[in-house]
Amino acid sequence: MSPDPTPTAPPTAPAPAQRGQDVIHNIGYREYEGARLGRAYARRSLFSQSLRGAYGLGRSAKSKVLPMILFAVICMPAAIIVAVAVATKADELPVGYSEYVLMLQPVIGIFIAAVAPQMVSLDLRFKITPLYFSRPIERGDYVAAKYAALSAALFVFTAFPVVIMYVGALLAKLDFGESTKGFLQGLVFCAVFALLHAAIGACMAALTPRRGFGIAAIIVVLTIPFFLISALQGIAMEQDADSAIGWLGLASPGSLMDGLQSKFLGGISQFPGGETLTDAQGPLYLVVIAALTAGAYALLLRRYRKAGL
Repeated sequence: MSPDPTPTAPPTAPAPAQRGQDVIHNIGYREYEGARLGRAYARRSLFSQSLRGAYGLGRSAKSKVLPMILFAVICMPAAIIVAVAVATKADELPVGYSEYVLMLQPVIGIFIAAVAPQMVSLDLRFKITPLYFSRPIERGDYVAAKYAALSAALFVFTAFPVVIMYVGALLAKLDFGESTKGFLQGLVFCAVFALLHAAIGACMAALTPRRGFGIAAIIVVLTIPFFLISALQGIAMEQDADSAIGWLGLASPGSLMDGLQSKFLGGISQFPGGETLTDAQGPLYLVVIAALTAGAYALLLRRYRKAGL
């Protein structure tokens, strides 16, 4: 019988890797096997989240305070108008639908100044935008979603009191045909108002990552030209230059909307002396509104390309 072989030493464990050596660890990550929803889903998600955020939904209680207060402020006069019309059994509402929106422009301006920087500037300030672009979404998708969300938030803000007035008109048993016609014209006015002012507000807010500067820029752009043009129109009326009132209105977003509603949407002109647009001025107002909206949106796109985000 042969002697037992010499026992071999047990295998030794490999020496631990030294610092600086590459070591591959299997930490158990699994590949994603679910559906890839793509750019359309990303745009919808960004739109819905931005729209909710405009009213503080899904955010802290403090974020809901200002939007809800402003929403109550813009709706309260509409409820009062309805109550007066019902109590006095009036034949028509004392204020037209589009005229109501024009009267509440200061409140709307504060809402835009509060919402637009929160929706746009904060992403720039905290450099969150590259995170969006790490997904299948492009700069144009981001801008389109943000602009659509701000337009929708502004449309809801301006159209809700119009709906209150229309419901009140029906409760007061005013003429159904005239009330419905005025209501639809008011909704068209709110839509154009929202598209124009959302483009301006988003463009101003995107110029700076500082929210305070964005708020100031929006208030300046929306208020100072309007009051300046109103003063110049008053001077023109005092100088018996009524024909200049309509031309001066081309220089302010607020006066542009006034001319639009009085010429095409059956509203009463808020220009000094109730001056209305001529047949030559009316189409020009439409062209300027469209050009101003498109121009502000183009500048918004250029802002994100130039920033190199």
